[in-house]
Amino acid sequence: MPVVVPPPPTPIVFTGRSAYMIGIGGCGMSGLARLLKSHGAAVTGSDMSPSEATSALEADGIAVGFDQSTGWLPEACDMIVASAAIKPDHPQLMEAIRRGVPVLTYAEALGQCMLGRTAIAVAGTHGKSTTTAMLGCALTDAGLDPSVIVGATSSQLTGGCLGDVGQPMGYRIGSPRIASGPLAGKPGLLVAEACEYNRSFHHYRPLIASISSVEADHLDVYGSLDDVVKAFHEFALRIPPAERGGRLLIAHEGAHRREVTAGVPCHVETIGFSPQADWVVTYDSPARAVLLVHGRDTIAHWTMSIPGAHNALNAATAVAMGTMAGADPARLAASLAAFRGIDRRMQLLGERPVHSGHATGVVRVFDDYGHHPTEVDVTLRALRESERPEDRGGRLICVFQPHQHSRTRHLLDEFAASFSQADVVIVPHIYFVRDSQEEKHKVTAGDLVDRLRHRGIRAMHLYPFEAIIEQLENLCRPGDVLVAMGAGDVWKVAKGFLASRKG
Repeated sequence: MPVVVPPPPTPIVFTGRSAYMIGIGGCGMSGLARLLKSHGAAVTGSDMSPSEATSALEADGIAVGFDQSTGWLPEACDMIVASAAIKPDHPQLMEAIRRGVPVLTYAEALGQCMLGRTAIAVAGTHGKSTTTAMLGCALTDAGLDPSVIVGATSSQLTGGCLGDVGQPMGYRIGSPRIASGPLAGKPGLLVAEACEYNRSFHHYRPLIASISSVEADHLDVYGSLDDVVKAFHEFALRIPPAERGGRLLIAHEGAHRREVTAGVPCHVETIGFSPQADWVVTYDSPARAVLLVHGRDTIAHWTMSIPGAHNALNAATAVAMGTMAGADPARLAASLAAFRGIDRRMQLLGERPVHSGHATGVVRVFDDYGHHPTEVDVTLRALRESERPEDRGGRLICVFQPHQHSRTRHLLDEFAASFSQADVVIVPHIYFVRDSQEEKHKVTAGDLVDRLRHRGIRAMHLYPFEAIIEQLENLCRPGDVLVAMGAGDVWKVAKGFLASRKG
């Protein structure tokens, strides 16, 4: 049966509205707060505790409270925006419902902002945050002054890769109108990461969108890969028809493109390393050189600052989408050549001096957000390729914190296969979030360790983090590369190991 896509919601006029945001300190929420403010809303909010994000909000004139337990809301409040992490029994949310104050989720509010802008959405199981940041930086360097909302922070997002380095931000507020190019005079560009969790991206109405990959994930929500594919299909159907400028760029391979794009009215093109793709990407790994060809035309070529074929494809996607938005491809390529990555994505935190016998040297320490088997695999391959620890007599050591019991259970074999590039894997407890207590008892970190050992990988289960840091003190030797990986708080291991500096 064909999918019936509901019409776009009635646009909300934010000017003069008093918006109260519950969970305002989150990366996406804090960016959305500024975006709503730029649309004319009076914005305030609350969070669990003070943070750098809430301090920055207060410095920007957005008041933040930290007592959420009483359910207090300001009298002048005619709209609530709730983070995806807010549960139905949250006291402030319950008070808003009691008062009859309209409640929007983060995704609904961001979707409303898209209705008043020229929106570009970056979707896919992997690569969303990096590609969104790349595209935002590149469009900034190309002079199109976009607004950007991304679920990670980058010190290059505010001024672009060719401008001054700023504070790490997950947002950028740009011009209300596009100043130049074929879309000149239209509402300003809004580039946003489009997350598929809980079908959030179904609230978005982008003019241009990309889908980098479609794989089994969030099976606690979807239940099967078929339902994931269906959700991406419904997202693609929300892009306007080709005659109204709607465009979709989808991966030539790994995105179930035939099922996802079946019957969609927008203009569809593919991108990938395959010569059959509409946008063909060539990547020279040792040189980190990227070439992007569209049809018979060479669009751009550049050399990446960051390693990995996956990052080359992310960057090429950003160049292709930026070109669709009317930017100069050469300027986009120059920006992407200077892109240094985003926080928690193969991020070098520092070097730690160590001694082993009579040898003295350093361990290079990385932090990474990867929490899906594909992300683990491409990140470890990129680290092996770029760092080459074996050339220094070192090893690639990964401390991997599984994220969610349901994801770990559903993808256990895939996870076990994804660590082929690691020499040693240390697995703490699974990060518990959203899953039920029943799900929590169906799989353990030890199950993953057993699968890894069966594949001949040196693996161990250790907890708490202090015990892992102590083990790393004894394990690490000069020339090693250490990466702490996961979407939970495993970054504490990497920073704790760097801070201890014994040895």
